[in-house]
Parts: sequence; structure tokens; C-alpha cells
Amino acid sequence: MELSQRVEAFIRRHELIAPGGEVTCLVSGGADSTCLWHVLGELGYAVSALHVGHGLRGSESDADVRFCTERFGAEVVDGRGGSTEEELRDIRYSFAADRLRATGHTASDQVETVLYRLVASGGTKGIKPQRQDGVVRPLLEVWRDETEAYCRTLGLDFRTDRSNEDTKRGLIRREILPRLRELHPGADQNLLRLAQGDPSALDELLASTSGSKRLDLGGGLTAVREYANVWLEHTPVALDGEVRWGDWRIAADVPGLKVRAWRAGDRLAGRSKKIQDVFVDAKIPRSARESWPLVVRGDEVVAVPGIVAAEGVRVERVSN
Repeated sequence: MELSQRVEAFIRRHELIAPGGEVTCLVSGGADSTCLWHVLGELGYAVSALHVGHGLRGSESDADVRFCTERFGAEVVDGRGGSTEEELRDIRYSFAADRLRATGHTASDQVETVLYRLVASGGTKGIKPQRQDGVVRPLLEVWRDETEAYCRTLGLDFRTDRSNEDTKRGLIRREILPRLRELHPGADQNLLRLAQGDPSALDELLASTSGSKRLDLGGGLTAVREYANVWLEHTPVALDGEVRWGDWRIAADVPGLKVRAWRAGDRLAGRSKKIQDVFVDAKIPRSARESWPLVVRGDEVVAVPGIVAAEGVRVERVSN
């Protein structure tokens, strides 16, 4: 779906602006508020603009005022006097309280906010689509890089506020989020889901006891549910070179193999014998079976280390 369609769907879902209604965009001149102002106009809303000048950056702030006046025809008000982020926010929201106002907060702001609140207070409350004072945030499901791409695609100039890097959000954006993405590529989406209060994929896996389901948790772990039973197992690993799995060191001379944990219904390749029966015959305790490595090609088990050998597969049991 195009960005404008997603924004309209979000507005309708949360009943933020009446169809064709009037709305005043609080604009800074950045990509987010520029995108907001343009998208709402394209969607047929009666859009006006308001720029609150805090005067914190000298000539840069003066340039912001000129840009917003020329680009949006913005009304400019004097917002000087605050020293903290909270005070400046309160000043911004004190203007035009008799109108419906909209801000350019994005999904990226949402993620940064929930991270800050998590470490500052232990809470996971995110930014609401609508504040108690009526200010609405139509871009809360749009990412910051999308607003910038939108502006560039349509040739819309925007300002960049370098002082943002010195804020709490800037620290999270610059240093913390990149490290979290190294831990897991889905960090942003998972944090956004947390802020929105949506159930995670793991919540959904745990919510039912019917059938079976598997979920890659990242970090080499997979959550498995078989009816009412739930456990963690190693995610399948390609057998390229040597693989260490628990007490086992496994290597292969043939390509296309993987190492994974036992799954209910597994059978030996080319045979009708179930791996469960292989474990029983070998007197492997039930508690050890779910973590016992199997060497597989596709869905077929070609070797069970220490029990069933296969040509080209070398195994060695080692101590931890």
C-alpha cells in the first residue's frame, strides 16, 4: 500500500480527523512534518501549518522560520523560554489549542520512546495516536526513512536539525538501536509491536494448544509447540565445515546437510523406522531426546550421532 493510503487507513481506524476536515500541522521543517503536511493535503484535508520557534540554534532557527513560512505558509509563534525537552514540548502544545493539531511523530519515534520509557521507568507505554488534549499523530505507523524517501521522491525540500543528535532520542537512535539490530534484525518491529500493545509472535504461539507451530526466535533458538507442550530447540544449522551441538562435534564431506533437533514424526531416510523408536532401542532417556542432534537432508534424517552412522558424516562426542 502506498504511504498515503496507509496514513488514511490509520486516520480512519483511530478516527483522528473527520473526512475532509480542518487540521493544523505543527511543522519544524524536517522530513517528518513536511511529509505529514503534504500527505494530509493530498488526502483532501484542509491543512494549515504552525511553526513554534524556540530560537535555540541562532541563525539555524531563523532559517527554519523562513523555510516554514515560505514552504508551508506557516503561522509562526514565539516559543522561547524552555530549557528541557519536556518544557519545550509543553510550550509547543500550548499554542492553537482551539484547533485540531497534528504532529509528524513516526514509528521510529515510537520505538525510541518505548525504549527510553523502558529504561527510565520500567514501563512500555508508547505514543498514543491521539493525546488527551486532542493532538493527533497520523504517521505513527510510518518509519522515518519512509518520510525522507517520500519527500525526496516528490522533490520536497526539508530541513535537518543536527541538534537532535544531542537529545535522549538522538542517543537511542545513534548508539542503542544499531546495537539492538545487531542482536536481532527484527528489533524495530518488535519494539513497535510492544509499544502498540500487540501480541508478539511468541504470544500467539503460546496462546493455543491445538496443532503444532514453530517460531525462529533468533540467536540460534527456535520455540516449538506441539499441542500443550512447548520447548526451545536449536535452530537448524547448515553443516558447512564443522558444527558443535551440545556434547557433539559433527562434520561432513557431503554438501546439503543440516544439523537440527529431533521432531515428532522424524524417520530415517529410506526407511520406515521412526527416530523415536531409534532412541528407544538405544535407551536414550526421554529428557535427552529433544536436544539430541540429527543430521538431515531436507526432511529426511540421514544420521543420528552416536546411534546411526552415515557415509561422509563424522561425529565425535566431547565434554563441555
